[in-house]
Amino acid sequence: MTNKQQAHTIAAVGTALFLLLLFLLLWFVYVGAPVQEEDEGIEIAFGEMTETQSYASAAEATELVAPQAVTAPSEPAVPTHNDLMTQEDEESLELARQREEEERLRREAEAERLRQEQAAAEQRAREEAAIAKANQMGSLFGKQTGGAAGAGDVQGGSQKGNPVPGHGTIGGSSWTLAGRGVKTLPKPSTDFTQEGKVIVAIWVDADGNVIDAQVQGGTVSDKKTQELARKAALKAKFTPAEDGTTKAKGTITYTFKFN
Repeated sequence: MTNKQQAHTIAAVGTALFLLLLFLLLWFVYVGAPVQEEDEGIEIAFGEMTETQSYASAAEATELVAPQAVTAPSEPAVPTHNDLMTQEDEESLELARQREEEERLRREAEAERLRQEQAAAEQRAREEAAIAKANQMGSLFGKQTGGAAGAGDVQGGSQKGNPVPGHGTIGGSSWTLAGRGVKTLPKPSTDFTQEGKVIVAIWVDADGNVIDAQVQGGTVSDKKTQELARKAALKAKFTPAEDGTTKAKGTITYTFKFN
């Protein structure tokens, strides 16, 4: 190989190496550079579109331009039918409990009233039994238990003098009380409103005091007149029991008559 050929070979190899280095340099620069995203732009369709493509495009456009949904303020909750029924059931249960409590109190009050009436009846039965026993004892020993009232002075509707046990009449008013005599028998007030007779049952203690009086009957229906008779009977006074303990039951009959 001549010198000229040798020089051409070296020049070709040098040129090839230079081009290779330049290619590598450009490659590294391209690879290391950041890649910028391109705007997609607006796609414009030319020509005819099918019906499916039209609907799809319209849907995509709607999604792009549709504003965000605005949440409406929540309204206050309205009670449902079930809630109202539950409330009514609770009120019904409360009313039922109140009725049961009122009924229980009523039954207790009624039972107490019956108990008191029974106790009063038993007490009166014992008193009547004691009176009957006293009368029986009086008859065994020959005591006077009946007869009209003896003579005595009548002053202010009362008899004062020798009392006669059993029964009697004073100033138009009569009385009966086994084993006892009367000391005073006051007349009722004169402001009565109906004529007739009022029979008053009386209960007398061992000292001769009237401890209870109740209207028992008669021909007078006026309540005011009956009350006048009852109040007068409470003021009556009889002789004490001979044994000092026996109570007695009797009656006083008042006659009301206009002058």
